[in-house]
Amino acid sequence: MRRPARSRFGLLIGSVLAAVVLAVPACHQAEAIRAQALADSRAVSFESIDGMQLSGRMFGPEGATAGVVLLHMQPADQRSWFDFADQLGTLGYRTLTFDFRGYCPGGDGGCSGGSKDISAIWQDVGGAVGLLRTEGVRRIGLVGASMGGTASLVYAAESDVDIDAVVTLSAPDAIEGLTAGPDVLQSVSSAKLFLAGNGDGNAAATAQAFYNESAQPKRVEILTTADHGTDILEGNQAEIAQNLIVGWLTQHVPAT
Repeated sequence: MRRPARSRFGLLIGSVLAAVVLAVPACHQAEAIRAQALADSRAVSFESIDGMQLSGRMFGPEGATAGVVLLHMQPADQRSWFDFADQLGTLGYRTLTFDFRGYCPGGDGGCSGGSKDISAIWQDVGGAVGLLRTEGVRRIGLVGASMGGTASLVYAAESDVDIDAVVTLSAPDAIEGLTAGPDVLQSVSSAKLFLAGNGDGNAAATAQAFYNESAQPKRVEILTTADHGTDILEGNQAEIAQNLIVGWLTQHVPAT
Protein backbone atom coordinates (compact mmCIF):
# COMPACT_ATOMS: atom_id res chain seq x y z
CA MET A 1 0.00 0.00 0.00
CA ARG A 2 1.31 3.44 -0.90
CA ARG A 3 2.00 5.60 2.14
CA PRO A 4 -0.05 8.84 2.30
CA ALA A 5 1.93 11.96 1.41
CA ARG A 6 1.35 13.49 4.86
CA SER A 7 2.79 10.40 6.56
CA ARG A 8 5.88 10.46 4.36
CA PHE A 9 6.35 14.15 5.11
CA GLY A 10 6.02 13.44 8.81
CA LEU A 11 8.72 10.78 8.61
CA LEU A 12 11.01 13.21 6.80
CA ILE A 13 10.53 15.89 9.47
CA GLY A 14 11.13 13.30 12.17
CA SER A 15 14.40 12.25 10.56
CA VAL A 16 15.60 15.84 10.29
CA LEU A 17 14.73 16.55 13.93
CA ALA A 18 16.52 13.39 15.04
CA ALA A 19 19.64 14.46 13.15
CA VAL A 20 19.52 17.88 14.79
CA VAL A 21 19.15 16.33 18.24
CA LEU A 22 22.20 14.14 17.62
CA ALA A 23 24.22 17.02 16.18
CA VAL A 24 23.71 19.35 19.14
CA PRO A 25 25.52 17.13 21.71
CA ALA A 26 28.30 16.49 19.17
CA CYS A 27 28.71 20.23 18.67
CA HIS A 28 28.91 20.82 22.42
CA GLN A 29 31.43 18.01 22.73
CA ALA A 30 33.65 19.55 20.04
CA GLU A 31 33.46 22.92 21.80
CA ALA A 32 34.41 21.28 25.11
CA ILE A 33 37.39 19.54 23.49
CA ARG A 34 38.61 22.81 21.97
CA ALA A 35 38.14 24.68 25.27
CA GLN A 36 40.19 22.04 27.08
CA ALA A 37 42.92 22.21 24.43
CA LEU A 38 43.21 25.97 24.90
CA ALA A 39 43.24 25.59 28.68
CA ASP A 40 46.11 23.12 28.36
CA SER A 41 48.24 25.47 26.26
CA ARG A 42 49.82 28.91 26.32
CA ALA A 43 50.42 31.53 23.66
CA VAL A 44 54.02 31.99 22.51
CA SER A 45 55.86 34.17 20.01
CA PHE A 46 59.16 33.60 18.25
CA GLU A 47 61.12 34.55 15.15
CA SER A 48 61.63 32.65 11.93
CA ILE A 49 65.15 32.04 10.64
CA ASP A 50 64.95 35.27 8.66
CA GLY A 51 63.55 37.34 11.53
CA MET A 52 59.79 37.23 10.89
CA GLN A 53 57.70 37.51 14.07
CA LEU A 54 55.45 34.46 14.42
CA SER A 55 52.60 33.57 16.77
CA GLY A 56 51.93 30.11 18.17
CA ARG A 57 50.73 27.99 21.08
CA MET A 58 52.66 25.52 23.21
CA PHE A 59 51.07 22.29 24.46
CA GLY A 60 52.33 19.46 26.61
CA PRO A 61 54.50 19.13 29.71
CA GLU A 62 57.33 21.49 30.53
CA GLY A 63 60.59 19.65 30.74
CA ALA A 64 59.68 17.17 27.99
CA THR A 65 62.67 16.04 25.96
CA ALA A 66 60.65 15.05 22.89
CA GLY A 67 58.72 17.59 20.87
CA VAL A 68 56.52 17.94 17.80
CA VAL A 69 55.90 20.92 15.53
CA LEU A 70 52.51 20.88 13.76
CA LEU A 71 52.38 22.83 10.50
CA HIS A 72 49.13 24.00 8.96
CA MET A 73 47.85 23.86 5.40
CA GLN A 74 46.51 26.54 3.09
CA PRO A 75 44.15 28.33 3.72
CA ALA A 76 43.87 27.07 7.32
CA ASP A 77 45.87 28.30 10.32
CA GLN A 78 47.24 26.86 13.56
CA ARG A 79 43.74 26.35 15.00
CA SER A 80 43.29 23.33 12.73
CA TRP A 81 45.88 21.53 14.88
CA PHE A 82 44.75 22.51 18.39
CA ASP A 83 42.83 19.33 19.24
CA PHE A 84 45.53 16.98 17.97
CA ALA A 85 48.22 19.09 19.65
CA ASP A 86 46.47 18.62 22.97
CA GLN A 87 46.34 14.85 22.39
CA LEU A 88 50.08 14.76 21.73
CA GLY A 89 50.62 16.85 24.84
CA THR A 90 48.85 14.26 26.97
CA LEU A 91 51.21 11.64 25.51
CA GLY A 92 54.19 13.58 26.85
CA TYR A 93 55.22 15.62 23.80
CA ARG A 94 56.10 19.30 23.97
CA THR A 95 53.95 20.32 21.02
CA LEU A 96 54.01 23.60 19.10
CA THR A 97 51.44 24.97 16.68
CA PHE A 98 51.88 28.33 14.96
CA ASP A 99 50.67 30.53 12.12
CA PHE A 100 52.91 30.80 9.10
CA ARG A 101 53.98 34.34 8.15
CA GLY A 102 51.09 36.49 6.99
CA TYR A 103 48.44 34.34 8.68
CA CYS A 104 46.51 36.30 11.28
CA PRO A 105 43.24 34.66 12.41
CA GLY A 106 43.25 36.69 15.64
CA GLY A 107 41.98 35.74 19.09
CA ASP A 108 43.12 32.33 20.28
CA GLY A 109 44.42 31.70 16.75
CA GLY A 110 47.14 34.34 17.14
CA CYS A 111 48.57 36.65 14.50
CA SER A 112 51.89 36.23 12.71
CA GLY A 113 53.58 39.17 11.06
CA GLY A 114 54.60 39.82 7.49
CA SER A 115 52.94 38.93 4.22
CA LYS A 116 52.05 35.46 3.02
CA ASP A 117 55.00 33.97 1.18
CA ILE A 118 54.79 30.20 0.80
CA SER A 119 58.24 29.98 -0.78
CA ALA A 120 59.75 31.18 2.53
CA ILE A 121 57.72 29.24 5.12
CA TRP A 122 60.42 26.59 5.55
CA GLN A 123 62.26 29.30 7.47
CA ASP A 124 59.25 29.57 9.79
CA VAL A 125 59.65 25.84 10.47
CA GLY A 126 63.26 26.52 11.47
CA GLY A 127 62.17 29.19 13.94
CA ALA A 128 59.64 26.80 15.50
CA VAL A 129 62.26 24.09 15.90
CA GLY A 130 64.59 26.64 17.48
CA LEU A 131 61.93 27.55 20.03
CA LEU A 132 61.51 23.90 21.04
CA ARG A 133 65.28 23.59 21.41
CA THR A 134 65.31 26.52 23.84
CA GLU A 135 62.66 24.66 25.88
CA GLY A 136 65.05 21.75 26.35
CA VAL A 137 63.61 19.48 23.65
CA ARG A 138 66.24 17.16 22.18
CA ARG A 139 64.20 14.88 19.88
CA ILE A 140 61.88 16.57 17.36
CA GLY A 141 59.26 15.45 14.88
CA LEU A 142 57.60 17.60 12.21
CA VAL A 143 54.01 16.90 11.16
CA GLY A 144 52.80 19.02 8.26
CA ALA A 145 49.53 19.26 6.34
CA SER A 146 49.66 20.08 2.63
CA MET A 147 52.06 23.05 2.26
CA GLY A 148 53.12 22.47 5.86
CA GLY A 149 54.29 19.01 4.87
CA THR A 150 56.26 20.35 1.93
CA ALA A 151 57.86 22.97 4.18
CA SER A 152 58.78 20.22 6.68
CA LEU A 153 60.65 18.28 4.01
CA VAL A 154 62.47 21.36 2.70
CA TYR A 155 63.61 22.34 6.20
CA ALA A 156 64.56 18.79 7.18
CA ALA A 157 66.75 18.58 4.08
CA GLU A 158 69.00 21.37 5.36
CA SER A 159 72.47 20.05 6.18
CA ASP A 160 72.74 21.59 9.64
CA VAL A 161 69.46 20.42 11.19
CA ASP A 162 68.68 17.32 13.22
CA ILE A 163 65.05 16.22 12.81
CA ASP A 164 64.13 12.72 13.96
CA ALA A 165 60.86 12.25 12.03
CA VAL A 166 58.74 13.95 9.38
CA VAL A 167 55.08 13.17 8.72
CA THR A 168 53.24 14.70 5.76
CA LEU A 169 49.50 14.75 5.08
CA SER A 170 48.59 15.44 1.43
CA ALA A 171 51.80 17.37 0.80
CA PRO A 172 52.37 18.64 -2.76
CA ASP A 173 55.80 18.39 -4.34
CA ALA A 174 55.63 22.07 -5.32
CA ILE A 175 53.45 25.02 -4.31
CA GLU A 176 54.08 28.69 -5.09
CA GLY A 177 57.86 28.50 -5.12
CA LEU A 178 58.23 25.90 -2.35
CA THR A 179 59.54 22.69 -3.91
CA ALA A 180 60.35 19.26 -2.51
CA GLY A 181 61.91 17.50 -5.47
CA PRO A 182 64.03 14.33 -5.56
CA ASP A 183 67.13 16.23 -4.41
CA VAL A 184 65.26 17.40 -1.29
CA LEU A 185 63.86 13.94 -0.57
CA GLN A 186 67.29 12.33 -0.87
CA SER A 187 68.68 14.83 1.64
CA VAL A 188 66.11 14.10 4.36
CA SER A 189 67.64 11.53 6.70
CA SER A 190 64.68 11.71 9.12
CA ALA A 191 62.21 8.84 9.40
CA LYS A 192 59.49 9.77 6.89
CA LEU A 193 55.77 8.88 6.87
CA PHE A 194 53.76 10.01 3.86
CA LEU A 195 49.96 10.03 4.21
CA ALA A 196 47.37 10.92 1.56
CA GLY A 197 43.83 10.07 0.46
CA ASN A 198 43.14 8.10 -2.70
CA GLY A 199 40.34 10.50 -3.66
CA ASP A 200 42.29 13.72 -3.10
CA GLY A 201 43.42 14.72 -6.58
CA ASN A 202 47.03 13.71 -7.18
CA ALA A 203 47.92 13.65 -3.47
CA ALA A 204 48.23 9.86 -3.38
CA ALA A 205 50.49 9.79 -6.44
CA THR A 206 52.69 12.49 -4.90
CA ALA A 207 52.93 10.61 -1.59
CA GLN A 208 54.00 7.48 -3.48
CA ALA A 209 56.57 9.49 -5.45
CA PHE A 210 57.94 10.94 -2.19
CA TYR A 211 58.32 7.39 -0.89
CA ASN A 212 60.04 6.19 -4.07
CA GLU A 213 62.46 9.13 -4.12
CA SER A 214 63.50 9.07 -0.46
CA ALA A 215 65.86 6.94 1.58
CA GLN A 216 64.96 4.66 4.48
CA PRO A 217 63.48 4.80 7.05
CA LYS A 218 60.24 5.59 5.26
CA ARG A 219 56.61 4.52 4.91
CA VAL A 220 53.67 5.51 2.72
CA GLU A 221 50.00 5.00 3.56
CA ILE A 222 47.21 5.75 1.08
CA LEU A 223 43.90 6.11 2.89
CA THR A 224 40.39 5.63 1.52
CA THR A 225 39.27 9.25 1.63
CA ALA A 226 38.99 12.43 -0.41
CA ASP A 227 39.89 14.56 2.62
CA HIS A 228 42.91 16.83 2.38
CA GLY A 229 45.52 17.72 5.01
CA THR A 230 44.20 18.14 8.54
CA ASP A 231 40.69 17.36 7.28
CA ILE A 232 41.85 13.74 7.24
CA LEU A 233 42.04 13.88 11.04
CA GLU A 234 38.33 14.68 11.23
CA GLY A 235 36.94 12.51 8.43
CA ASN A 236 36.16 8.84 7.89
CA GLN A 237 39.84 7.87 8.27
CA ALA A 238 40.50 10.02 11.34
CA GLU A 239 41.24 7.22 13.80
CA ILE A 240 43.46 5.35 11.36
CA ALA A 241 45.41 8.49 10.45
CA GLN A 242 45.89 9.58 14.05
CA ASN A 243 47.08 6.11 15.06
CA LEU A 244 49.56 6.06 12.17
CA ILE A 245 50.99 9.44 13.14
CA VAL A 246 51.21 8.65 16.86
CA GLY A 247 52.73 5.25 16.10
CA TRP A 248 55.40 6.80 13.87
CA LEU A 249 56.26 9.41 16.47
CA THR A 250 56.34 6.83 19.25
CA GLN A 251 58.76 4.71 17.22
CA HIS A 252 61.09 7.47 16.03
CA VAL A 253 60.57 10.31 18.52
CA PRO A 254 59.84 8.51 21.80
CA ALA A 255 58.35 10.73 24.46
CA THR A 256 59.99 8.84 27.32
